[in-house]
Amino acid sequence: MDKNERKLNQDESEIYERDRYREETSAEFAAPTVFGRDQEMVTARDEMTAGRGFGYAALILSILSLFVWPILFGAAGIVLGFIAQRRGAVSLGAWAIGIGAFSIIIGIFILPFF
Repeated sequence: MDKNERKLNQDESEIYERDRYREETSAEFAAPTVFGRDQEMVTARDEMTAGRGFGYAALILSILSLFVWPILFGAAGIVLGFIAQRRGAVSLGAWAIGIGAFSIIIGIFILPFF
């Protein structure tokens, strides 16, 4: 080994000893990208549509429970109302839950006297 190679090896060993942990930082400087944004929007729209469908079904069952089988249809309307609320149809689900609960209360406490 000549003098230049020894000096180079000595300089490299100092660099590696002194700055032992060198990391690549190019990832921090890259612009963030979002993949699949369109898919998320389509999925959210499908869930909202499914929530409205559950909401209308729950509302129909709850209104039907005012006239026929209040315990069965009222309970089904309440359950579907909760599902509709979880899927995004908050007002439809709330109305279905309220009407279904009202129908069950009327069916249990008032209708037996008639």
